[in-house]
Amino acid sequence: MPFTPFHFGPALALGIPLRKYMHAPTFILANVAVDIEPLLVLLLRLDYPLHGFLHTFLFALFFGLAIGFVMFYLEKVFHPLYSTLLLEPSGIPPMKNFMVAGVFGGMLHVLLDSPLYMEMQPFFPISTNPLYHSVSSLEIYLASFWLGVLGIVLYASLILFHAYRKLRKKTPHASAEQRIIHPT
Repeated sequence: MPFTPFHFGPALALGIPLRKYMHAPTFILANVAVDIEPLLVLLLRLDYPLHGFLHTFLFALFFGLAIGFVMFYLEKVFHPLYSTLLLEPSGIPPMKNFMVAGVFGGMLHVLLDSPLYMEMQPFFPISTNPLYHSVSSLEIYLASFWLGVLGIVLYASLILFHAYRKLRKKTPHASAEQRIIHPT
């Protein structure tokens, strides 16, 4: 799925509820960043497969680790933004959350693309793609779309719940004495 928003769907649907265990921004980025490979192939007109080494589980693992490492060291800069967007729980997550997010994000990308592209070699150095057509393209796109809808609903619910809690904290609660209705 090069250059499509479809990778955001599964990333958001899984990243939001699992943000306490893996860094959601890293997971979302890793899901999409693997497509830097076909982008460069097309832009630079490289004599290279559109879905080459980055679209293998082996290289997606290392690419995900690299993304996790970079995102961990950029955390101090972006933590206020991530917190404002409610993409992180309070406090800076441990490095393992970034690494797990990067690896799983890259792997999920490869897993979603493997049934779609015959030229992929997801289990490199094995030169075949046993996942090709294991699921139809329509099923992959529909699942990605509906996971995107679910991700948006989850994220909107998170924002609304956060706003509700903030509003409730600001609203003064009546004391027990004030709640007793005195006859006048």
